[in-house]
Amino acid sequence: MVFSDNELSRYSRHILLPEVDVQGQEKLLSAKVLIIGVGGLGSPVALYLAASGVGEITIADHDKVELNNLQRQIAHDEQGIGHSKVSSCYQRMININSHIKINPINDKLNGELLLSQVAAADIVVDCTDNLTTRFEINQACVTYKKWLVSAAVIRWEGQISVYHCGHPDSPCYHCFYGGRNDSRQNCSNSGILSPVVGVLGSMQAIEVIKLIINKGDSLIGRVLLFDALSMQWESMQLPKNPNCSVCGS
Repeated sequence: MVFSDNELSRYSRHILLPEVDVQGQEKLLSAKVLIIGVGGLGSPVALYLAASGVGEITIADHDKVELNNLQRQIAHDEQGIGHSKVSSCYQRMININSHIKINPINDKLNGELLLSQVAAADIVVDCTDNLTTRFEINQACVTYKKWLVSAAVIRWEGQISVYHCGHPDSPCYHCFYGGRNDSRQNCSNSGILSPVVGVLGSMQAIEVIKLIINKGDSLIGRVLLFDALSMQWESMQLPKNPNCSVCGS
């Protein structure tokens, strides 16, 4: 791949990093990433991956922008209220980087639609907010052996991990949360500090980039827990469950 002068200037701060360099930027431009949910977590993921030059990004969400979203969902603004989140996010992304391909899906990803989109992606980023959807995304990623970068936030707290069932040491999301019911705790009934989603969403974007360029330590087999009140991170080991009904043998 030969970079234009415009691309060399745009991505120069990446190219200066020895871990990225020209070869890493080429990998980013060739990558295909699926972001499911463009709310609090999905907003920073989408904007940073677009800015970083990920070549093809698919964004999926079936909701519309509401006034109460604007406290934390930075891809949207007052002009977007009442419009679909994917159209709002798409416009912000294309304004940042018009040289990448962005595929907006204004629909809920489940069933065959979810499977087809996961199959087409290199990496899936789960930015949803309920266990039922997360379990279905996890099942699709296990089926197609795709990288899954998953995060969750509530109140002052957040967590993030990476899964890939093709990796011998990797559990799946169901190993972590299997057997639990959706408690229906969410931002609307429990509250959330707006920058917490920015922290975790940015971490998701970092993990995606690391996976694409194959640099740094992986979060496979561990979960990072963030407490904004104490401003501390905790790393927790997450072993693979051999009896998991999704990924177990």
